Amino acid sequence: MDTKVPPYFAVVCVLVMLLLLGGGRAPVAAVTCQVSQLSVCASAILQSGAPTTICCAKLKEQEPCLCTYFKDPKFRKYFNSPNAKKVATVCSVPFPHCS
Repeated sequence: MDTKVPPYFAVVCVLVMLLLLGGGRAPVAAVTCQVSQLSVCASAILQSGAPTTICCAKLKEQEPCLCTYFKDPKFRKYFNSPNAKKVATVCSVPFPHCS
């Protein structure tokens, strides 16, 4: 009995392996860290107002950058304030614990 494997079978196996190893997730676009993007959150952070939907969207977008902002002495006092924690909670953005 001759059991030849069709050539496309190898391609399918490679694709399945790539999906399994890569978790099947699409690549995520890189975020450009610009603290100015969070200026829409200034009133919520500085005056304890309610964050707008735009603020929450920008906060979620800049989430990977938050530790960078925390570590910057110019911004630390704003991002480490009780109001900033409230904004993060309302926007459902995990408050980062940076080391």
